[in-house]
Amino acid sequence: MSAAPSTIAIATARRQRARARISWIGIGIVVVFALLAVLGPMLTPYDPLAQTLLDRLQPPSAAHLLGTDALGRDVLSRVIAAGRVDLPLGLAAAMISATVGSILGSVGGFIGRWVDTLLMRLGDLVMAFPTYVLVIALVTVMGAGIPAILVSFALLGWIPYARLLRAEIRRVTHEEYIAAARLSGISELRVLLQHVLPNAVRPSIAYFVLDIMMAILTLASLSYLGLGVQPPTPEWGTMVAEGQPYLQTNWWLTAAPGGAIAVLGLGFLLLGESLETRLRG
Repeated sequence: MSAAPSTIAIATARRQRARARISWIGIGIVVVFALLAVLGPMLTPYDPLAQTLLDRLQPPSAAHLLGTDALGRDVLSRVIAAGRVDLPLGLAAAMISATVGSILGSVGGFIGRWVDTLLMRLGDLVMAFPTYVLVIALVTVMGAGIPAILVSFALLGWIPYARLLRAEIRRVTHEEYIAAARLSGISELRVLLQHVLPNAVRPSIAYFVLDIMMAILTLASLSYLGLGVQPPTPEWGTMVAEGQPYLQTNWWLTAAPGGAIAVLGLGFLLLGESLETRLRG
């Protein structure tokens, strides 16, 4: 009779250790990229904007660890410098979406009635169209560049946060401690801020981590199409587009920025899944 509980306990402990390792791998990847972004100017071996046409399209070597591009610029320096653009923009875009979505989701979930219906139908209307098509349309109308990208995320990225928070708020407001808080005579705003939101925001926190990566991918996609960060500013999506004509002969031009996006995406994915598991547990 004691063997089964012991086996379950051992299996549970192993799963917890595995989740901890996965979490630390994700944290390590994200921290490394963050440090590269912060310390970029001190770590880049060359000026990421400096052109040396005599050294154009050089293969990876001791002088240029990731080779050079069609204008003789050091690819490693540009990959590191691009992290100083993509990471802050991805974080800013996700924060804007989370802020707008949390406010609207809180209002709709806590007040309810016609306000909730209006906000959710507005979200349904936006989600009825392909997201990338709407982002491209907004950026095209407002003009390519960083401000247009951030505005696009504010207008389109709030919906998942609003829906997550609304659902959690509607669940939490039926708990007994919320009824007790209301009976104590405190204001509805204090009930929302002190008792409802702290217990309803957990799913949004896990989604926020993943949304940073989605924002970076969207930014890279727009830059690849020429609608995002404009040259000569280093940006991973722009670097992939610039290296595409040389894909069969100079693979490192696309492999370096594409690999950076893939590795960072893996870090955020592992971190987000681990965080979601911890918050749910």
